[in-house]
Amino acid sequence: MRRPLVAGNWKMHGTRASVAELIKNLRMLTLPAGVDVVVMPPCLYIAQVQSGLEGKAIAVGAQDCAVEPVQGALTGEIAAAQLADAGCRYVLVGHSERRLLLDESDAVVARKFTAAQSCGLVPVLCVGETLEQREAGQTLEVVARQVSAVLEELGVGVFAGAVIAYEPVWAIGTGLTATPQQAQDVHAAIRAQLAAENAEIAAGVRILYGGSVKAVSAAELFGMPDIDGGLVGGASLNADEFGAICRAAGS
Repeated sequence: MRRPLVAGNWKMHGTRASVAELIKNLRMLTLPAGVDVVVMPPCLYIAQVQSGLEGKAIAVGAQDCAVEPVQGALTGEIAAAQLADAGCRYVLVGHSERRLLLDESDAVVARKFTAAQSCGLVPVLCVGETLEQREAGQTLEVVARQVSAVLEELGVGVFAGAVIAYEPVWAIGTGLTATPQQAQDVHAAIRAQLAAENAEIAAGVRILYGGSVKAVSAAELFGMPDIDGGLVGGASLNADEFGAICRAAGS
């Protein structure tokens, strides 16, 4: 039985004051015991969040890491080892905003995945198609290619210590959401791709859905057999909404 996971990606949002307020509200939440919960603030606020949530069953993650795992001459980047030292347990790799806006290639994403795991972090591999690709019937082809970039480079074994997040690019921040069946079809295809290499690992890997996840839609999405939780964007900045999504994952 896969344990549900709900991850809140705060993206480029927050000030010290607003983060303190969000921490206070998150501490007041009653969270389901059978769900793993993680929040991913901007790197500037990781220490504040780590300290503020101490003793609460909410892990802290990062939104990205450098291609090099350890400290070095890479100005402006943050190594996975530094994230681990700051108390992070998870890190996003390959989020669509970085793929599209910063031209991160599949090869770069695979290097970041490797860097994260080598430092004891759990990489959350983000995959997903654009609206143009979906309308062209290329969804499964695009997602399979993005998964294959890691699978072919590192082998299926690495997914025993990783999470995958399917985020249709056309649904991120738009208010649009894939129907539960649309999301399930892609999740099932990802699991089948891994199962072709190792059925046991495929059965155990958690695959999250992301893309304008809201409390009102969460229960139906999470009720699908291959959807194991959510990667939540804007809704994770509202503690009550985020808590409701977490409870939906535990129902």
